[in-house]
Amino acid sequence: MSYVGPDFEPPQPRRPRRGPLTVALAALVPGALLGWLVYETVGGSGDAGGSGQATVRSSPPSASGAPTDDGKEPSASPTPTASSASAPAPASGPLKGKVVVIDPGHNPENFQHPSDINRKVNIGTNWKECDTTGTSTNDGYPEAKFTLDVAHRMRTLLEKQGATVKLTQDGDRPYGPCVDERARIGNDAKADAVVSIHADGSGAGNRGFHVILPGAVHSGAADTRAIVGPSRDLGERVAGRFVAVTGSAPANYIGDGTGLVTRKDLGGLNLSTVPKVFIECGNMRDSKDAALLTSGAWRQKAAQGISEGIVSFLRG
Repeated sequence: MSYVGPDFEPPQPRRPRRGPLTVALAALVPGALLGWLVYETVGGSGDAGGSGQATVRSSPPSASGAPTDDGKEPSASPTPTASSASAPAPASGPLKGKVVVIDPGHNPENFQHPSDINRKVNIGTNWKECDTTGTSTNDGYPEAKFTLDVAHRMRTLLEKQGATVKLTQDGDRPYGPCVDERARIGNDAKADAVVSIHADGSGAGNRGFHVILPGAVHSGAADTRAIVGPSRDLGERVAGRFVAVTGSAPANYIGDGTGLVTRKDLGGLNLSTVPKVFIECGNMRDSKDAALLTSGAWRQKAAQGISEGIVSFLRG
């Protein structure tokens, strides 16, 4: 599979690119200061190129930032909230004016609320459970902790690009939200892109990531026909950048090696009216994939790859 496509500039440190000066000339200070201000204003907003014809697109790998922690999360608050918004986005950046919703799959406290998460909600094509507990590694590292950590890392990266970032949950509610509410949060935010973060629970030996795209659904409250095309574009770019940054291969057990799977049975996709995809970042039940998923350094790469795909999609 060929992975080619638009470039992405990761967040750059805010510092002028000047070597040390031996002699300070007072007459040049105003001009130098003006040049520095111009650089700080426009730096990091390079252009993105066109799209290739490969199933999954990406540009050459770029450096990713080092993790700032090992993914430990604060305790959940007992007070439920409809959604969780991040701090205000930076005043400038290539994604200024863009809204990104990150959907950390499941909830660390879902297991304590079985009756709530097992109740059925309408997903357009049929009725399905509100949510599930998610999976875990054989050593007990939960998917819900993984997804929330990657979401936090993505939020930091995307806000540095100027995006307004919202999370469907931030460990700030006792369970959920249900899949229909997760879709509604993205719709109500009029998000330019939504990505739902997950990790799979397949059999040992099944390795790699895959991106789930919405199929064309027109039933009841579900009508994905307008978002199928843009969602595929988003998914291809996310998959391509995920390969480039993490070095992970497309799943060897689903998607025929493309890293892309289309589904019509997920309420989070069926009920979305904005471009949206899911990504299964790896298989928690495979020891080699689990070693990656439990690594803070690798989760930073995962967040970087997904974020770069989102930025590529939003910049066209």
